[in-house]
Parts: sequence; structure tokens; C-alpha cells
Amino acid sequence: MDALLYVGGALLTLLLWIRVKGLDYVIVHQRWVFVCLFLLPLSVLFDVYYYVRAWLIFKMCSAPKLHDQRVRDVQRQVREWRKDGAKTHMCTGRPGWLTVSLRVGKYKKTHKNIMINMMDILEVDTKRQVVRVEPLANMGQVTALLTSIGWTLPVLPELDDLTVGGLVMGTGIESSSHIYGLFQHICVAYELVLADGSLVRCTEEDNADLFHAVPWSCGTLGFLVAAEVKIVPAKAWVKLRYEPVRGLENICRRFAAASEDKRNTFVEGLQYGRDAAVVMTGTMTDHAEPDKVNRIGLHFKPWFFKHVEGFLRDDRGAVEYIPLRQYYHRHTRSIFWEIQDIIPFGNNPIFRWVFGWMVPPKISLLKLTQGETIRRLYEQHHVVQDMLVPMKDLQAAIARFHQDVEVYPLWLCPFLLPPGRGMVHPRGQEAELYVDIGAYGEPRVKHFEAKASTRQLEKFVREVAQSNKFQMLYMFDGRLYRRLRDELGCKEAFPEVYDKVCKAARH
Repeated sequence: MDALLYVGGALLTLLLWIRVKGLDYVIVHQRWVFVCLFLLPLSVLFDVYYYVRAWLIFKMCSAPKLHDQRVRDVQRQVREWRKDGAKTHMCTGRPGWLTVSLRVGKYKKTHKNIMINMMDILEVDTKRQVVRVEPLANMGQVTALLTSIGWTLPVLPELDDLTVGGLVMGTGIESSSHIYGLFQHICVAYELVLADGSLVRCTEEDNADLFHAVPWSCGTLGFLVAAEVKIVPAKAWVKLRYEPVRGLENICRRFAAASEDKRNTFVEGLQYGRDAAVVMTGTMTDHAEPDKVNRIGLHFKPWFFKHVEGFLRDDRGAVEYIPLRQYYHRHTRSIFWEIQDIIPFGNNPIFRWVFGWMVPPKISLLKLTQGETIRRLYEQHHVVQDMLVPMKDLQAAIARFHQDVEVYPLWLCPFLLPPGRGMVHPRGQEAELYVDIGAYGEPRVKHFEAKASTRQLEKFVREVAQSNKFQMLYMFDGRLYRRLRDELGCKEAFPEVYDKVCKAARH
């Protein structure tokens, strides 16, 4: 009883403090209070609901039947839009705050919202080695199901909440991408509802132009209603090697060598300063040395990027065995390293033991509750940039990031870019090894100014465009895309990619 009175008194005091200071003040200056007391419990409820729902639907085998009904409903909405005069562009009706992207596009307020409530895993075909999924099925769902039956995706991007639709229409990458390419390169079929309400299936053989144009198109060629994705046999463990490296030239040389070695199933680098990084290489295995097992996904374990930094600090390499699914989602609990700005004491052992099981807060809830003040401050003093760079230009690109933003850690993830006809491909007909440089966090440079600094990075990309650098979601080969928009009647039905990804699209 005394404990309940104490908790009740504490909550009452907190509510009075919020009333006096104002909710905006608390959210901006003491955001961790709001996150810990409200968003973390809500995030747990979200996860439980969606996990149980997906499990029940798959076990009852009702998803395929419901899927056909939901597809017909999407077609009906599109045809009604045309019947009503096609007065505005169309977009999905999913609220902007539910997406993993930190940006909330305001175009949804002016466009015709088409409701696409499709979040199920439809079929696992082990003979063809494909899984058929709806667009809102997320990576947490997919890994939970596939690993339980001994399979996995060749490319399985880090965060639980990333959806298949987002990874197809945008892009996705993982530390296995140096072998398999981007997420789009493990997809074998897409099913879309087009601007006239028709349903079409496209593959490398059938409707091949559309198949190549869909990735990176951001939903501006049609509404994705299903995708077929390759699967491969899974093993229980990842044998992960940590190698601290000093000096920028040495880092780039070692990272390139590890990425070119196809015996490595996984390759990743975390760079903690211009001249300090840890290069990680991994392979799948069914056996683990008991004294080297590290279950990094347990709630009381240190955040993964902090764990890795320890090898750099101690200047020692090591080998660990990590459960496969926990390896895939190694950056989920800390949202890479973004959560340290939200819950500054979140990696404290006491916090991890008591509250770590609720971490991370859902990105969608963080967006929903951040308010205009935080959103503005975030845009002005925060960087979320990915640059896709040929491996041979990695050193120059890191130096440019250091000069313009100086955000650390940097995420280094290699990927193979095969030739193709879509938005992103190498200039020639040979596959080329690239690396994704991810900068997420608060810049350390004194001269940082969000718009000007971003323009500097974009200028760097343009200056070396002849060597095919791409800034993720900004620079494309749009020839095939524009031709198909003309042929499929998309200009009146959907906005351009530029209109969806640029800041102006919010106004």
C-alpha cells in the first residue's frame, strides 16, 4: 500500500509539474521523462498487438483469402477516385507519423488517401525459396517467422519497424549486401494496383520495365500490394569478428578487403572518429563456443555500438557468437545510436536492467509526439544522411563528412550494385562494390548550418557524379521511370518522386 501511495504521489507531482511548465516545455527540455513514462509502455503494447495479430493470422491460414479481398478494396478506391474526376494526386492513407522516416510529409493532407491495410506474411514457399508478403509487413515480423522455421532473408535491414513496402519503394541495405546487393535485388516479383485500378504482377521476365522501375519510386508508379522476396537457409549463430583499425587510409583499405572477401557473410564498419574504427566480419554457423556466446539482444546488455566501441578503447580484437536474429536487429534497441540523444542515461546498467525490456520507443510514437518545436530543432541541429559511394572513393567521402558535419559514429555498410535499368545502377555493365556511409546524430562542427551543410554534401555528390555516387533518395537515373509514368498514366495520378522526398513537399 505504501508503495502504491508513493507511486501515486510521484505521478501526481509529475502531472502538476507538467501543468505548471506546459507540455511543450517538458517535451523539449526533459523529453526523456515523457518517453520513459508514456512512450515506452505504449511501444510495448504496440509490439505485443502486432506480433500476436500476425502470428494468429498466419497460423489460421486466413491471410491469403483476406489478401485478395483487400486488393479488391484498393482497386475499388482507385476506380472511385477516377470516377470522381481524379481531382488530386493519390497516395497511401497510412499516416506519415507511422513511417520510420524522420520526416512527416504533409502531402497526405492534400492528396487522395488510399487505405492499404496490408501487414501480413502470406506464404513461405521453401521449394521456390521465396516468401510472399504484404507491403506493411515489417522486418521484425519477417525474422520472427522465418528464423523459427530455419530460413532468413539474404538482405535483412536492421530496424524491426522497417516495412517491405518501404524497402521496395525506397531502399534497404544490410551487412550482407556486399554479396546480395540492396533489398530490391532479392525481390523476384511485385504486385501493384496501377493508376487505372488494374492489378499487375511484374518480374524480370514479365513487365520487366516496371519491375526495374519500381525500386526507389516511392509509390509514384502504383500501389504495392504484395512482393515476393528470396529466402535462404538460416543457421543458429553468427560468428562475429571485431577488428579495431587506426588511421583513415588503413580503415578504408581493411574495410575494402573485408568487403571483397565473399567468405564473409556479413561485413560492417563503425567509425568513431576520422582515424578510429572497428571493422566487423561475420559468418553463419550452427555451432558456438560456449565461452564466446554473447546474446546482445537481451534487454540488460549494453547498446551494440557501445559494446563495439569497447574493443576500440581497449585496442583488442575478439570473436563472439551471436544468435542470428539478435545479430540482425543489433541496432534496433538503440535505433543505431539515436536513442542516446533521447534517453541520455539509457545505457546505464541500472536503467537497462529495470527498463531495458521496453526499449526502444517506437519511432512512429516519437514522431507523433515531438511537436513543431522539436521538429524544427531537429531539422536545424541534427543530421540523417546516407551517401552511396563507390568503394574506391570511400576515403575522400569520409573526409568530406568529417569536414562538413563531423558526426560520429559513422555507419559503413558495403553493397554490390549490379547493372540495371532502374533508378540506381553503375554507369557500365559491370557490377561494382559500393559502400553506404550513414551519418546519424548531432554535428560537432561549429560552422554547421543544416541547409548550407547539406548543400555542400550534395555538391560533393554532383562533382563526382561521373563516378556514380548517389545520395540516398535524392539522385537518380530517371529515364525509365519517366517513360513509364507517361505510359501508365501516372502524371495525373501520383506525384513525382522529387515531390515526395523534398522538403517542399511538406507545404
